[in-house]
Amino acid sequence: MKTAFFSTHSYDKEYFNKYNKEHQLVFFEAALEEQTTNLAAGCEAVCVFVNDKLNPIVLTQLARQGIKLIALRCAGYNNVNLTAAKENNIKVVRVPAYSPHAVAEHAVALMMTLNRKTHKAYNRVREGDFSLRKLTGFDLYGKTTGVIGTGKIGAAFAKIMTGFGCKVLAYDIYENEVLKQTGIEYTTLDSLLKSSDVVSLHCPLTDQTKHIINDASLSKMKHGAMLINTSRGALIDTKAAIQHLKSGQLGYLGIDVYEQEEKLFFNNLSGEVIQDDVIMRLMSFPNVLITAHQGFFTDEALTQIAQTTLNNVSAFEKGAPLLNEVK
Repeated sequence: MKTAFFSTHSYDKEYFNKYNKEHQLVFFEAALEEQTTNLAAGCEAVCVFVNDKLNPIVLTQLARQGIKLIALRCAGYNNVNLTAAKENNIKVVRVPAYSPHAVAEHAVALMMTLNRKTHKAYNRVREGDFSLRKLTGFDLYGKTTGVIGTGKIGAAFAKIMTGFGCKVLAYDIYENEVLKQTGIEYTTLDSLLKSSDVVSLHCPLTDQTKHIINDASLSKMKHGAMLINTSRGALIDTKAAIQHLKSGQLGYLGIDVYEQEEKLFFNNLSGEVIQDDVIMRLMSFPNVLITAHQGFFTDEALTQIAQTTLNNVSAFEKGAPLLNEVK
C-alpha cells in the first residue's frame, strides 16, 4: 500500500524501512497541513505524527485525492478531527502503546535532573569549577508524588516512584485497581495538588484536560513544588506557569512538550532568532528544564511504533479488523 509519511526525520526512515516488508513508503520532511496535502497524490494512506494538522479542510483535500487511511505513528490523536474523518470515509488508526516505560523513565530523568541539578554540575566541572554552591537538592524518599492520569505511562511512572520510597497519589476518571493494590492512593485533583511535592502529568489532551494546570490549580500546589509534563503541551497554561515561577510558588518545571511546539521541536534552529517569546522566557529560568519531545525516543519505542503502524496499514489493506482504530 502506497503511504505518504509527513514530518519525517532520519530515524523514521531508518526504523520504518527496517521493518517494512510489503508497502511502498514515500517520505516527506514537510508537515501535513492545507498547503502540503498535494504531496500525498497517488497514495492511499498517510502516516502522520503529533504536530501534523488534520483539520476538516485537510481531511477533505486528502479524501479527494483518494486517501482512505490516516495512520498515526503516536498514541495521541487530538490533532485529528475525527468527525471530519468519518464524514470523508477515512479510517484513523494509531499506536496506542509503545514502550510506556520510555516516557515514564524520561519523566523521572527530568525530575532527577531538576532536583539534583546534574546538568549544571556537568557544565561546571567541564569548566574546572568543582564547587557545590547552589546545587542543593532534596531526598525523594518519603516525599509525596502526584500522578495525573494513570494509563500505561502514568502507571509505569507511579510504580517507579514507589521504588524511590515515595507516597504516590493518583487522579484519573478511571481508577486502576492493580495500582491500588500496590498501595497507590486515588484522590481528588485538588487534594493531589495540595499534598504533592512532585506532580507529573500523564493524561491525554482533551477538551476537559486542556490547561488542567492553570492559575487556579498552580495556586493550590505546595509552595515550591515540582511540575513535570511529558504528555501534551496544552495540559499546562504556560503563561500562568511563568507567573508562578516568577513568584516562587512553582519551584521547578520540567517539560518535554510545549503548547506551541510545532514551530520549534524536531528542528535545528540554532542559527536563527527564535520568535517565540514565551519559550524564551521559560528558558531563562534556572529552575526550568526543557527537552524537545524526546520522551518516546528509545530503540524499543521506535521499533514498536514502526511495527504497529505497519501492521495497522497491512490490516486495512487486507480488510482485517482494525484493532487500533480511533473512532
